[in-house]
Formats: sequence, structure tokens, C-alpha cells
Amino acid sequence: MTNNQILVDEKPADIGQFTVGRLLPIRKKRQVGPFTFIDHMGPATLGKGIYMDVDQHPHTGLSTLTYLFEGEVAHRDSTGADQVITPGDVGFMTSGKAVTHTERTPPHLRTETEFTMHGYQVWVALPKELEEMEPNFQFIAKEDVPTWKDGNTKYTLVAGEGYGRKSPLNVYSPLFMLKIESPEEKTIKINGELEGEIAIVVVTGSVLERDQEIKAGQMLISKTENHCDIHVKANTQLLLFGGKPLGREHYLLWNFVSSDREKLKQQKQDWMDKKFPKVPGDDTYIPFPEMRLK
Repeated sequence: MTNNQILVDEKPADIGQFTVGRLLPIRKKRQVGPFTFIDHMGPATLGKGIYMDVDQHPHTGLSTLTYLFEGEVAHRDSTGADQVITPGDVGFMTSGKAVTHTERTPPHLRTETEFTMHGYQVWVALPKELEEMEPNFQFIAKEDVPTWKDGNTKYTLVAGEGYGRKSPLNVYSPLFMLKIESPEEKTIKINGELEGEIAIVVVTGSVLERDQEIKAGQMLISKTENHCDIHVKANTQLLLFGGKPLGREHYLLWNFVSSDREKLKQQKQDWMDKKFPKVPGDDTYIPFPEMRLK
């Protein structure tokens, strides 16, 4: 491990009946490019009365990206979007000035049959000039997500640009999110293929970095924008996040992101006063938790 890299271990956090591993933000690094929050969901066994049920809650100043390896999530939000996200699909909700949404196990999986839930949800901060934009929801089906192979190694460009390719997802700043799957031990070329800061999340398998092994559940962050190639062991899956920094510090308060601290305080009050738009036909409400501005 060199002094221009940071090693991050997942920290558990509860979201109802579901426990996630939180990878970002950390004290040493609040953002990687525009990415400001990364949650690893599972792998967890659901079913037989245990489901994902995240009631109506708000977001501002960011886009949420949901990407699954296993299981399904029924996404509904105040723009009217109603979409089941399955493995390989990309769900991308941009909150802008204000949005609310719910995330639940879809009805057809609420049976006595158990299933595995596994995926990631990441938050991408919006540039200052777009923090008050109108909210929207985009969905890219798995068959429309760019994939290719280099030998036996498979690449999936979930969002943004990299390796001379571009995702059909409309994003609001230069970024990338990429899945890499290698069945064999090899060196994977990164330098010159991705632009900006970079975080390497080990989903399965491991990465060899000098004399250290980075294992599943850990994330390696480069402090510089020029990261050398990485060496992976056989049967490794990686998620790579990053891009160009937005140029301003962003602050977090619960589900709100902004470059303006005072704006976050007003958004908190607006949620407590129930001034946010609602998911059609949904009256659930998650109260604002006790927490400090970060």
C-alpha cells in the first residue's frame, strides 16, 4: 500500500430489516469524483416475512444509482416512476430540488420461497448549478448496458464513460461506474482508460497491491487521478467508481446533499413540515433522524 492510496473497510449500517455495508463517505475522503455515498446491500437471504421495505423518504441535490447482482427492488417515486429493478439493470433517480421515493421487495417475491438480495446503491452529487433542477428517473435495461470482453475478462459500463465507450445513461458530470469480472488471475489495465479519481471496490475475490491483498468488502481509493494497473486473483469481481471532482465541497445531512450548509437545514425543516412531493398513493413517512450535519 502506497501513501497515495486509502484502504476502506465496510462499516455496517441498518436500514430497517436490512443491513448494509457502508463504504463512503469516510473521514479521509468525503467524495471520489462526484460519488459521495456508497452502500453495499447484502448478500442477504430474504423471504418468509423478511423483505426490503424502505418507506417514503426524501432526497435533494443528488442522483441515486441502484445496481443489483441478485434479487429485485420495486422503485416508486414522486415523479410517478414505478419500476422493478432486476440484476444488471440501472435505476437512476435524480432528486434535484426535491423528490421522495420508496424501495421495496416486489409483490411477486413476497412468498415462502427465500431469495438472495445483493447489490449497491450509490449517490452522485450534482454540480452546484444543477442542485435545484427538476427531478427525474431513468431506467436502463440490462440488455442496453454496454458490455465487452478482453480475453476472458468481462467489462460492464454501468454509467458514464470509460475504455472508449459511453453508457446511454444521462449523467450530469464526468464520471464512470464499471463492473469488471475476471475468471483468471491477471493484470487489468486502468491507466489511460478512465479519467479522474478512482475507487476500486472488491465484490468477490481479491486485488493484489504490492505486498497486500485487498479482499471482498474492502475498497481501495487512489488519492491521485493517475492510477496504475491492478492485479486481480482468479474469480474476482470489481466495481470501479469515480470521475472528475466537482470542484466544491459537498455536505451531507441524512438524505440531502448540497454545497450550501444553510440549504440543508431548510430541507430538513421542509421534510419535517411535510412539504415534499409524495409518491402517488403512498402515505408512509420516515421521520428525520437525530444526526449532525457532515
